[in-house]
Amino acid sequence: MTTVTAPLSGRAIGLGAVPDPVFAGAMVGPGMAIDPVREPGEAVSPVDGVVVSLHPHAFVVVDPDGRGVLTHLGIDTVQLNGEGFELLVSKGDTVTRGQGVVRWNPVAVEEAGKSPVCPVVALEATADSLSDVREDGEVKTGDTLFGWQ
Repeated sequence: MTTVTAPLSGRAIGLGAVPDPVFAGAMVGPGMAIDPVREPGEAVSPVDGVVVSLHPHAFVVVDPDGRGVLTHLGIDTVQLNGEGFELLVSKGDTVTRGQGVVRWNPVAVEEAGKSPVCPVVALEATADSLSDVREDGEVKTGDTLFGWQ
């Protein structure tokens, strides 16, 4: 089983509450989202693995079992063209759970008129393959968000 941990601190919310129909409809995959604390910080890897996709606003880490976890920093943040985001690793790097991947500022995202809510999604998974999905309460970086069978 893969344990997926929080890439950042904030308040856990269900994917259905994400202000984006693609994520809210779980079209990307099942998971949850985090409404982040409003302070600059690092988004860290939610699993041990390899960075297979890396953009200023989003990254995917694939664990040794081939399970890919997408962390998306805010909604429609691709439109910011990387402004306010700093990459800390490179595509193809091997990372460990909790290692910083992107430095960003949710406040700047909000000031740019975007939602800072961060979906954390199990790619190519079925909803019933996830267990104990956190959808409420405060989460700290590194807390368990869900298990993936």
